[in-house]
Amino acid sequence: MTKISLEFPDGSKREFNEGVTPLEVAASIGNSLKKSAVAAKVNDFLVDIERPIVQNAKIEIITKKDNEAVEVQRNTAVFLMGAALQQKYPEIRFGERQINNDGFYLDTDKDETQVSVDELEDIMEQMQQIIQSNPQIERKLMDKEDLMQKFSDDPYKSALISAFDSVQIPVYQMGDYLDFGEKALLPQLKDLKYYKLLSVAGAYWQGKSSNPMLQRIYGTAFLNEEDLQADLKRRAEIKERDHRTIGRDLDLFFVDPKVGAGLAYWMPKGATIRRVLERYIIDKEVAAGYEHVYTPILMNLNAYKTSGHWEHYREDMFPPMDMGEGEMLELRPMNCPSHIEIYKHHIHSYRELPIRIAELGMMHRYEKSGALSGLQRVREMTLNDGHTFVALDQIEDEFKKVLQLMMDVYRDFDIDNYTFRLSYRDPANTEKYFDDDEMWNKSQGMLKSAMDDMGLDYYEAEGEAAFYGPKLDVQTKTALGNEETLSTIQLDFMQPERFKLTYVGEDGKEHRPVMIHRGIVSTMERFIAYLMEMYKGAFPTWLAPIQAVIIPVKNDLHLDYAQKLQADMRKLGLRVNIDSRNEKMNYKIREAQTQKIPYTVVIGDQEVNDATVSVRKYGEQDSVQEDISMFVDSVVADVKNYSRTGK
Repeated sequence: MTKISLEFPDGSKREFNEGVTPLEVAASIGNSLKKSAVAAKVNDFLVDIERPIVQNAKIEIITKKDNEAVEVQRNTAVFLMGAALQQKYPEIRFGERQINNDGFYLDTDKDETQVSVDELEDIMEQMQQIIQSNPQIERKLMDKEDLMQKFSDDPYKSALISAFDSVQIPVYQMGDYLDFGEKALLPQLKDLKYYKLLSVAGAYWQGKSSNPMLQRIYGTAFLNEEDLQADLKRRAEIKERDHRTIGRDLDLFFVDPKVGAGLAYWMPKGATIRRVLERYIIDKEVAAGYEHVYTPILMNLNAYKTSGHWEHYREDMFPPMDMGEGEMLELRPMNCPSHIEIYKHHIHSYRELPIRIAELGMMHRYEKSGALSGLQRVREMTLNDGHTFVALDQIEDEFKKVLQLMMDVYRDFDIDNYTFRLSYRDPANTEKYFDDDEMWNKSQGMLKSAMDDMGLDYYEAEGEAAFYGPKLDVQTKTALGNEETLSTIQLDFMQPERFKLTYVGEDGKEHRPVMIHRGIVSTMERFIAYLMEMYKGAFPTWLAPIQAVIIPVKNDLHLDYAQKLQADMRKLGLRVNIDSRNEKMNYKIREAQTQKIPYTVVIGDQEVNDATVSVRKYGEQDSVQEDISMFVDSVVADVKNYSRTGK
């Protein structure tokens, strides 16, 4: 029999018969290794423990203690879930399946109604029954043509099989259930103990919105109970912080695909948060020397061809609108060409520079349906945008001012978990980045020098620059543990050249300005989503849509006092409601806490007689008695100082 050589992780080599399985290799080393083996890595590829090895290779036996064993658990769980679904719903069809660091999912399709979240417990019971019956899983190779014939009536399976290049395809069969593809399953189903089906969601077949909508079933699996429970606890925290959940529970916004996927409708309370945020950032920018403008959301397509956006981002832009007579209008995907037109409208002198233009500019992006997510990925957004036009010798000073403004804003929102990334071009990518080595080297050096002068830590990332220039990205960790770019400062030598921007220098001649793009708090949509998750819906008093709710114990005795207090507080710009519904007082107090209102004020006989209020802050169990004027002053100070409640 032909011999093959297997090399182990310690560098040692041994000969085995061709066709030996990893399980047999483990048994040759020791009985304990055989018992704990669940899979193997052959030439760094995770394979089934009973898959024959037919050539010389490197091998590593994977045991229940190894991290890769989690992948095997999840492979097995998604296989078992498919078998259970087929037993419960014989007509069900299966699309794509995937395992990843977050668990696993399987896409399904049924003729009647799709699988609902209410059915997950029943499906898990079915899975457990299969485990208890201890069925055998047959592993074999099957001719592609035979497999195509078997699934000829299933368009999803047929498409998946067609994608294989090989003539023979690995298959796994358990009773009537058959699955295929490269995967590593547990040797026995009884070793699958710690798993959970989590949720369902719609998913387009192969991620294309023109394809049928399938039902994606999510789950996870671990090696032990402790890891599973820790993960479920983490998921509960994520769900509690998810801005989509908070937006629904607090009635802040909604997105309804029936009237436009990726288009946010701001409810009164959500609109209040947005309005406060917009006023805040405009005031900050005006104080920093910016002039705020309004520009149209439509622009001639030629402007985006000149700027380079049409060339580089055409797929992310909506189709142009033909207005006749050669005029093509485009929904604005970014604001820089609009601000360039503001700059070009007048002749400028060097004495005017820097010229700072800012706008809460509405933009539109042609996002695919599968990429849309609450407020974080939308098709219409309003960017806190700004562009500064500077002379060459003003770049570093202006860059530092913008960065200081960013950090001041972060301080007001209590954002401290962020890092700085200097994003450079990839010199080899001549398609994305315009070819001017001198410009790139000079501008990248300027950003680096400014960061060094300010003594700020940063890391450098090649290939992350905008197509027109290098940038500083502020990377934040969201409350859900994801990293995203919150703010950015970008240098641009290219667009002033393309649009032929000039200013009159001290020498009386025309000179080319440099353009600095900057966004302090991203889009209103994304930043508010970020804040929802960071604050867990308990906004600080200055941002809270309702800052205080007043509850009269008895309307006939205490409502007049409550209305006077409300009027006095509203005169000071505070957002105060009265809950005079015919409900029990304790119910009203609980609802105020559920709505995460910073202050709940109860007024009864004692408060009316003593000119006091009974105040309970959000997140606290006890109320305190306060003089009415002191209470109002404390709320005003709370707003003025951007203090935090309920964090």
